[in-house]
Amino acid sequence: MLVKRLTLRDFRNYESAELTLGEGLTLLHGPNGAGKTNLLEALYFGATGRSCRTSNEREMLRFGAAAARSVIEVEGEDGAHRIEVGFEPGEPKLMKIDGARVERLSGATARPLVSVFLPDRLELVKGPPGSRRAHLDQFVAALRPARAENRTEYGRALAQRNALLARVRAGRSGPSALDAWDHELARLGIVLMEDRTHSVELLTPPFGRLAAELGLPGEATLTYRPRSKAADAAGLESELHEARESDLQRGFSGHGPHRDELVLAHEGRPLRAYGSQGQQRLALLALLFAERDVLLAERGRAPLMLLDDVVSELDAARRERLVELIQSEGQAVITTTDAEAIPGVEDAVTAAVTAGEVRQELAPA
Repeated sequence: MLVKRLTLRDFRNYESAELTLGEGLTLLHGPNGAGKTNLLEALYFGATGRSCRTSNEREMLRFGAAAARSVIEVEGEDGAHRIEVGFEPGEPKLMKIDGARVERLSGATARPLVSVFLPDRLELVKGPPGSRRAHLDQFVAALRPARAENRTEYGRALAQRNALLARVRAGRSGPSALDAWDHELARLGIVLMEDRTHSVELLTPPFGRLAAELGLPGEATLTYRPRSKAADAAGLESELHEARESDLQRGFSGHGPHRDELVLAHEGRPLRAYGSQGQQRLALLALLFAERDVLLAERGRAPLMLLDDVVSELDAARRERLVELIQSEGQAVITTTDAEAIPGVEDAVTAAVTAGEVRQELAPA
């Protein structure tokens, strides 16, 4: 699955723009603030229907514009496809595939897989567990599209159980009413745990190898730490029942997969607490490229890699190895303020970005 072209209208600092991508590497260069990262965000928005930078989608609107629009054209084994995503405040998000409106893009066979590195995404390594859980669940959905809705259904069941806990605390319902939601939460939660376990088992070997290749000496590991010790749904349901009294005291569900942790560690020490920013950066890159390797091996599809300012803090040897990895499989788009700082990209498709304008320099052959 190749992304061939991106077309924007009223997105961030762009009134309109078009970018043609190469089959391998596409290099975007220009000064800070020109809009390079906005192009990556637009590609992500067009492929997923959501922003990779903000939960407030109004921020994507060009100042004074009524609506933002991103269109990506892709080429797959079954031919060409056009994916359109539009956002207008106060209106349902408009998503179309080949002109037909869809409710969501997740699971659509015409949708390209996509992976993104932004400097702000170091929070994935050093931030709270929730961001790592969400990232792992997104990888599960990419790896096993048929399971994409399980995490959403679990979230709904959790919200229902928490709402019922509040009613029981207020005396408007009896504790036995929680039985049905304990059963539902356990049914969905055990599947979520199994999927996370399987995914981390696949990711761990390439993560360690790639971390070493990128220049993180010593052993780098991924460890999934579920809150529950249950081996099946009945066991998780029993744990939820045992936790009911404490849940009623605190007013929310304190046990289950929504409290799990994914630990990125180096030499046995969690990078969240003990890693330098450089080590955290290398670990994040190793994780994203490990995900690419697993998706390619398991699904035969490598994600489009969107890499923002990815080489700025790397020495020459690490830059060279990173560029080799980027160009080894699939498509990638890199942004930089200095094209000469990225080695070995003489044949890459390039575009200069200046103040919300895109000028294609070397187009695809």
